[in-house]
Amino acid sequence: MIPCGPGRLPFGAFRTKGADGGRFGKSGDPRVIELRLPRDVAGKIYPMTTSNNLLDPSLSSPLGKATEYQSHYAPELLYPIPRQLKRRELGIVDDDLPFVGEDLWNAYELSWLNPKGKPVVAVGSFCFPVDSPNLIESKSFKLYLNSLNQTRFDSIETVTRTLAQDLTTAAGKPIRVVLEPLATRPKAVVGIPSGVLLDDLDIDFDCYQPAPQFLMTDTGPVIEETLFSHLLKSNCLVTGQPDWAMVVIRYRGRAIDRAGLLRYIVSFRNHNEFHEQCVERMFIDIRKHCSPEALAIYARYTRRGGLDINPFRSTGEYAPPDNTREIRQ
Repeated sequence: MIPCGPGRLPFGAFRTKGADGGRFGKSGDPRVIELRLPRDVAGKIYPMTTSNNLLDPSLSSPLGKATEYQSHYAPELLYPIPRQLKRRELGIVDDDLPFVGEDLWNAYELSWLNPKGKPVVAVGSFCFPVDSPNLIESKSFKLYLNSLNQTRFDSIETVTRTLAQDLTTAAGKPIRVVLEPLATRPKAVVGIPSGVLLDDLDIDFDCYQPAPQFLMTDTGPVIEETLFSHLLKSNCLVTGQPDWAMVVIRYRGRAIDRAGLLRYIVSFRNHNEFHEQCVERMFIDIRKHCSPEALAIYARYTRRGGLDINPFRSTGEYAPPDNTREIRQ
């Protein structure tokens, strides 16, 4: 998580419905675990490197394949994919990232057994730093979480610690994990960004593959504003299934042409790429064609398999928003 400190502005307030809630619970809460990657990691997870499969390791993932579900703890189910494979297409180098940020995952189908065999059900949040070498393929994450279903743990702290260690090993960087049992009555917060909705623009569309040529700025003074749209749709890189999202763009610079920006967002409609990769492509394209002084892009994707993924990328001036859900989540 990127702290909000001097020189770093809040990404943007949400107009919320429901009770207020902190992003990762109270400071010092034992449910909150951030695990540092040990030098010698024990376990069965072996994060992939580009040398393992130079073509496309996602083709070997569980996505789109018949799967036998395991109900006992199986960390080997996690399937890491190197971020650099797709970043290379955008001219992004791992040791010189043009952005900071994180990927916030929420899990809504999470359960295990207590020492007496009684089920415990919970929701969970997982924060992956943008500089982690690997992202986690989403179906493998779902299968991994399902493997806890018939596994006994002595406490929620043990479950949290186990998840943090396994995900840290797979991602290659420390992962922050928060679990909230439903018995504690956690509150969901649903909101709308405080900004300008682009979706009411009455314009024509005829391009459904990423078209950065639509991005341009107006002449005039430097401004700062937040724009958002519910019209982002892309497709899974492997299965081709549709992914739906709200995207929020905050920037400081010459005014971005709103009609062109909306056409650009809609142009992802038939594009096949993972959530994180779509947001990074948007960041690179807007920075290249609009040259903002400061930029942040945040997408909240609807859930699939009990998981939603919410990537955030910023030049550093804006801190990540809190974990406020989009209405379709």
